[in-house]
Amino acid sequence: MSAGSILFGQTPVVSSRGRQDVLPVGRALEHWTHLQQAAHRRLHTVSASASHSGSAAALSSAVLEAPAETRQTSGRHASTCEPFKPVTGPHAWYRSQYEDVDSYSYQLSAADIAELAKAVANVRAKGLELKDVKKSDFKLPKLGPKLVEFRDEAVNGRGFVLLRGLPVEDWPVEDVAIAYWGLGAYWGKAQPQNRLHHLLGHVKDVNPPGGWENPVNRVYATHGAQPYHTDSSDLVALLCLKPAKVGGYSTWASSYSIYNSLLQTQPELVEALAEEFYLDRKDEIPEGEGPWFKLPVFSWYKGNLISYFENSFMASASRHEDVPEMTDLQKCAIKAVEELADSAELRMDYVLQAGDIQLLHNHSIVHARTAFVDHDDVSALAILYVSIGAQAVYLGCVYSAPCL
Repeated sequence: MSAGSILFGQTPVVSSRGRQDVLPVGRALEHWTHLQQAAHRRLHTVSASASHSGSAAALSSAVLEAPAETRQTSGRHASTCEPFKPVTGPHAWYRSQYEDVDSYSYQLSAADIAELAKAVANVRAKGLELKDVKKSDFKLPKLGPKLVEFRDEAVNGRGFVLLRGLPVEDWPVEDVAIAYWGLGAYWGKAQPQNRLHHLLGHVKDVNPPGGWENPVNRVYATHGAQPYHTDSSDLVALLCLKPAKVGGYSTWASSYSIYNSLLQTQPELVEALAEEFYLDRKDEIPEGEGPWFKLPVFSWYKGNLISYFENSFMASASRHEDVPEMTDLQKCAIKAVEELADSAELRMDYVLQAGDIQLLHNHSIVHARTAFVDHDDVSALAILYVSIGAQAVYLGCVYSAPCL
């Protein structure tokens, strides 16, 4: 598929199907130690079936063990936390700190857009397949360093950034796809999202059998509300090409502040969340693995708190005969996380507009989306996952995005 053959709103625009460099999954923290030892080997591309397994703590190794050129460069120190101690640092924030959208957003300037247009034209001139476009093919002399700063803010700062003003309504959809892919190249490497190995796809109601209530369906392929969750990646980004006809609002909260609140008021729930939960693979099963895996909601790695929260995967795991129902304590802990995430003190709300790109850090942010009604011709959002580290990353999505 050439860069000019992208068709948003109809089919997934890019796929890596058929690639052989897929890393097996289902390992715990010791597997990540092995990955760190292999830090000079080639980057492992991971299928989405691999993206929902392994130790959550190891996710941070993507940043901690990345080669120098991919490490954050601002000198900022990420939030720190010892097991069962309060988190300190910028990731533990409250809504009152960011009431003004300008405090966490960046408006693309005319000069930025001109740079993007030139980079898009260069990709077209080379006739590159979109999936083959690298950072070196998408030169952004002025904007590029800013994009790295935004990644640093997401990973080591507050955990979220909003970019505004990508000219999605003025450019051909193919150019938007190239520009979006090129921006992502400054945040990491694209990774497959699902069993079909899609690299760039859509948040669109494709009316899968059983809809959002079918436990094997990905909620982003339905119109149903997406409850608070994290994606199996370092970063998740959302690009809006066109707001949904109705609904589809974005909300997010600090999982670190959720943890701090529970630690202060209900420490027994933190202990429960630090134990392993069963999670459903939703029939996306890697070779040699079973239909479910186990992972804690909270874990720690090199002084970092790592959060992995995916209630829909937890709730559906018990459909497998060898998986027990969640205990009452586990159910209470999950409910407490969701209630705190949705509280007025923590919950951030934003209606993505055309050209907005929302960048979130999965290890410190939980996010959600309200139910929506599509336009007939296009989807409201598209998804792209990338990894920001090197060999140490194996959960395959680092950023996703809404597109037409």
